[in-house]
Amino acid sequence: MTLFQIFLLFVAGFLSGVVNAIAGGGTFLTFGAMTLAGLPPIVANATSSIIQFPGYITSALAYAKEIRADRKNALVLAVISAVGGLAGALLLLSLSNPAFRQMVPWLLIAATAIFAAGPLLKPKARSDEHRIGPLGVASQLVTSVYGGFFGAGMGIMMLAVLGLATGGGYHRLNALKNFISIIIAAIAIVVFTAGGVVSWLHAAIMVPGAALGGYMGVWAARRVPQSVIRAVVVAVGLLLAAYYFFTG
Repeated sequence: MTLFQIFLLFVAGFLSGVVNAIAGGGTFLTFGAMTLAGLPPIVANATSSIIQFPGYITSALAYAKEIRADRKNALVLAVISAVGGLAGALLLLSLSNPAFRQMVPWLLIAATAIFAAGPLLKPKARSDEHRIGPLGVASQLVTSVYGGFFGAGMGIMMLAVLGLATGGGYHRLNALKNFISIIIAAIAIVVFTAGGVVSWLHAAIMVPGAALGGYMGVWAARRVPQSVIRAVVVAVGLLLAAYYFFTG
């Protein structure tokens, strides 16, 4: 690995932390940087789960009060998400790198579209809270399978699913989303580690950058319009999709 590649990976990790703190979508940057650095797409995807994991934990801790207040729904969603995340991670391991690579541009386009539509998918703020029903169970199962398989855009998907299925205010839904993300990522990490598809060297380079970026992202969130960050992430997603289409 060259010094330039190390620098590229660290910067990508840093920017992913900043972007996640402001609007979400950091997986686009970490996945893209690792594939450009020469990692196979499955390894890059699996390693991205580890890089994003610390941010999920700190975000959930910030919402500890809301999660405790909604612990029954959180527990139900955790079980559903563990099952879906396990299925998605195992599905990824069942594929070869060439097969997964053929899927990557389509996954990137879908995730970019979801991310771009994020403002339209935000749930309406409501004070009432509802228990999760059959629709919520089915929708979250599908979302968690996607999250275990390919995590880009997962957060926006979950906010939309939880808003439609359970109702409640934005911060309640965001708290549940952050908690569930920990479950999905943790299951995926265990599966990917057991499957030997994690590059710990790349993770070690990028995790400090992501942690620092997450801290700096709070500062940036107060100064940089989210629309600007969202436009940058969408552009990165489309460029990556084009790269995989034309180099496949």
